[in-house]
Amino acid sequence: VAMAFLPTAHVGAFMARHALRGLGRNARTLATAETEAAVVEAPAAVLPSMEELVSLCKRRGFIFPSSEIYNGFNGFYDYGPLGVELKQNIKQSWWRHFVHGREDITGLDSSIICSPSVWEASGHVAGFSDPMVDCKVSKLRYRADQLLYAKVELEDGEVLGYLCMQEPDQEPADVFLKAAKKMKKKAAKQGNLKPLEIKEVAEAPEDELELIPSPATGNPGDLTPPRDFNLMFSTQVGALEGSSSTAYLRPETAQGIFVNFKNVREVARAKVPFGIAQVGKAFRNEITPRNFIFRSREFEQMEIEYFIQPGDEVWPTAHKEWLENMEAWLKSIGLREDLMGTEVHAKDKLAHYARACTDVTFKFPFGEQELLGVAARGDYDLQQHQESSGKGLEYFDEAEKVKYLPHVIEPSCGVDRLFLALMVSAFAEDEVGGEKRTLLKFHPSVAPIKVAVFPLVKNKPELVEKARGVFQKLQRRYNVVWDVSGAIGRRYRRMDEAGTPYCVTVDFDTLEDDSVTVRDRDSTEQVRMPITELYSFLGEKIDGF
Repeated sequence: VAMAFLPTAHVGAFMARHALRGLGRNARTLATAETEAAVVEAPAAVLPSMEELVSLCKRRGFIFPSSEIYNGFNGFYDYGPLGVELKQNIKQSWWRHFVHGREDITGLDSSIICSPSVWEASGHVAGFSDPMVDCKVSKLRYRADQLLYAKVELEDGEVLGYLCMQEPDQEPADVFLKAAKKMKKKAAKQGNLKPLEIKEVAEAPEDELELIPSPATGNPGDLTPPRDFNLMFSTQVGALEGSSSTAYLRPETAQGIFVNFKNVREVARAKVPFGIAQVGKAFRNEITPRNFIFRSREFEQMEIEYFIQPGDEVWPTAHKEWLENMEAWLKSIGLREDLMGTEVHAKDKLAHYARACTDVTFKFPFGEQELLGVAARGDYDLQQHQESSGKGLEYFDEAEKVKYLPHVIEPSCGVDRLFLALMVSAFAEDEVGGEKRTLLKFHPSVAPIKVAVFPLVKNKPELVEKARGVFQKLQRRYNVVWDVSGAIGRRYRRMDEAGTPYCVTVDFDTLEDDSVTVRDRDSTEQVRMPITELYSFLGEKIDGF
């Protein structure tokens, strides 16, 4: 039986034809349930505000503030019923693509707490820190590299004062210029302003620091000089507390891969080039967690350490290939290409051991920020662990008959940041039948709910039984929702806002011809098809095969 696509503008006509065939008992119900006229697309895609996103995440059960009944806990979040599904789908897609989809990468799951010697060797104990300043009056703390300042000066050389603020959500130059004009107006001064030079407080010389006002009080001299703040969470292991029992929650997943390099290589019989992948939690005691889940104190990483031959002629090609691989995967799961960009780290901003690092950026509502990084790390990590542990980590290349420490390309992506980027990419608004509709256009492969199954009415046992059969069969493969509450149109709207790509309606026709109506989320078009074809149809749309 051929599948018939039914544009929503023709749904009423379709129902009328069925009524003429003697199926009027349910035609009227369906026709009044969702008389969706043609979808009126919203203007060119506009970014949702953070307020809209946070509200949607709470309302639909994507993300809740941690410990909310105790007024929350700054920097920590809980993923709700839809959030945990989306997060799991992101990780599974990454794992299938980069681990199961390749022959040169294998997986690992290392412990969150490991020997403190690991972090001493990697340099985290001595140097994993952010510059911090305090406000002496309000006692608030700020990351000095996220606190910006500028001198406000007229062209004749008269200094009106200094501005200081946390990195704003909008373009800093625009925000500072507006504040500078306000300062000039308040001082009743004439003349033009000199171009503002915006800098980080972390870079401010001592004599200038005294002139910079605290964002909390507005008074110059209230900020302390920047000092290093170690970002690792420490804990105690064992019954006795003391320096000998101090351990750390891992601030990154990479070191667990490096210390297991030899184990994994031997059991996997891997030959360079090859990679080790890991997905897992990491913890950083951020001074100022901000922008929802973008910068939090507990987060999840997806990292690959890809080991290659040493040599300056080798790593640039591998680095470029991995950057292209990561960009292609991001697009394949529905990230908006128009919001993506790249940023190459300047040489003077690289870690001392790094050859290169390029970020894939994303335009969030609070500005363009790093989403994913691809770094050429050299052999620094393996070298450090070999020297500190006294265990040989060198690789013997049978083809070249040489022994060496492999160099590393590291593609690293934060699950939580990608979650937020997908929410931004999926958020859309349009009009259906003259009513505003909010929907999440998730790619079917990552959508939290793949399919919703509705019996047309809930008071007809034979209809419910048939619909339950479809539902239970789909459950074996996907996360599927059963919904019998309210009119069909209302049920559709609930699923649109949850990002469910397909809704399957079982009606009275189903009892006679064993076919169902499948409704597409984005276009609202409906397809009538036999149940026997439903499963292959959804498999092609959701899984791609």
